[in-house]
Amino acid sequence: MMGEVLGPLSAHDWSVAAGTLDWTCRETLAHIGHDLVAYAAQVAGRARDAYLPLDLVIRDDAPVSDVLLAVEACGGLLVAALRAAGPGTRAWHFGSCDISGFAALGVAEVVLHTYDITQGLKVNWWPPAKFSTRILARLAPDATTQQRQKTGKREHSTQVLLRHTGRLGDVGPWKWCIMPEEQRVATEDAGADRARRTHSAADPPRHVVGARELRNLR
Repeated sequence: MMGEVLGPLSAHDWSVAAGTLDWTCRETLAHIGHDLVAYAAQVAGRARDAYLPLDLVIRDDAPVSDVLLAVEACGGLLVAALRAAGPGTRAWHFGSCDISGFAALGVAEVVLHTYDITQGLKVNWWPPAKFSTRILARLAPDATTQQRQKTGKREHSTQVLLRHTGRLGDVGPWKWCIMPEEQRVATEDAGADRARRTHSAADPPRHVVGARELRNLR
């Protein structure tokens, strides 16, 4: 998906700001690769207390088309790490995170920053609902309900995702829910847990993001 969207735009001026970010479009693309390879290293290394001391370096003279290939390769590394990890694998991302969490983080990086880049390049592109829904299900499970309570209406999953992450107006500090679901459930009282798990007939089923979804983004 990312290559299909951004590849044809490689001749544009990538020195402009990416949407509302302080980074340029090129810097944002490199950032996607940085985070994908960092997530892959965390999962492969089973890091427990902090991020491993490594980084991704993109040559300044590399054309955007080559940077895009490098970022897609970083996505492949994360897919490989997730596939090799067992279901009980945990690694550090500001706390204990399972493989579904790292997969969702990777998908979110690609989807949200592809949106930022297209905004900067003045190209009309909207993140696919299937990815937005799964990102929200794993990383912001209460966002849809909270926004519905504020606005009084049900919004498209992509609107919820973009609003939650401050891309449709300033929402102040926001965060992902990194803790694996079984740990979240264990720390909630039974009443709160039942309330969180109760969905109306209009609510979509929750799906966990996996390596397949991440692979499809490349």
